[in-house]
Amino acid sequence: MKLLEGKTAIITGATRGIGKGIATVFAQQGANIAFTYSASVAAATDLEKTLTDLGVKAKGYQSNAADYEAAQELASTVLTEFGSIDILINNAGITKDNLLMRISETDFDKVVEVNLKSVFNLTKAVIRPMMKQRKGSIINMSSVVGLKGNAGQANYAASKAGIVGFSKSVAQELGSRNIRCNTIAPGFIETEMTATLPEETVKEWRAGIPLKRGGSPEDIANACVFLASDMSAYITGQTLSVDGGMYT
Repeated sequence: MKLLEGKTAIITGATRGIGKGIATVFAQQGANIAFTYSASVAAATDLEKTLTDLGVKAKGYQSNAADYEAAQELASTVLTEFGSIDILINNAGITKDNLLMRISETDFDKVVEVNLKSVFNLTKAVIRPMMKQRKGSIINMSSVVGLKGNAGQANYAASKAGIVGFSKSVAQELGSRNIRCNTIAPGFIETEMTATLPEETVKEWRAGIPLKRGGSPEDIANACVFLASDMSAYITGQTLSVDGGMYT
């Protein structure tokens, strides 16, 4: 029995890294996938094919999660084309790292807009259909940086910490409708982005993690499967750190 058989999931920012890992593992578990991407049409087309080859319905939507109206339109379109919205994974995110003295107002606003406001936009967009169904699982992607902070990432840390507080509030508001809202806080996950880092830097990071390795997108995806499935039916308002013990 596949854990997400027949459920429909919206996953934002899914053409690479963690989002792509989640989309693939969810499809393997039987979920139909509606995913968003910002720019790469070729990557979206490839992902669509990969997912449909796994025997599920999958469609990519070029949509800016940080745009309120675009998020509402996306949810409406997915509901029409897929018939339900059972799971929302708010994964889209960016970084514009710099020391606080050097962060421009634009770089602060942009990170908060893409990382935090997008979570508000899409959560707001899916709660009506989920309330009608009287079920749903919302999973928001925070970060270990949102829990412990990090020099040079004040904007990113603020956006990711905001997600934790937002998710706890949503869990309290919607619990009576059987809609759950949880947060995942990834640690050092090895993706295309980290592949550009110097090997020595990566080795140092791995050495500082109790499990002595970086995580994979599949590590995050497996945690998402648990929180999206009925296995976690009595879990809401929680933050699950998937970080190899980096922050305890």
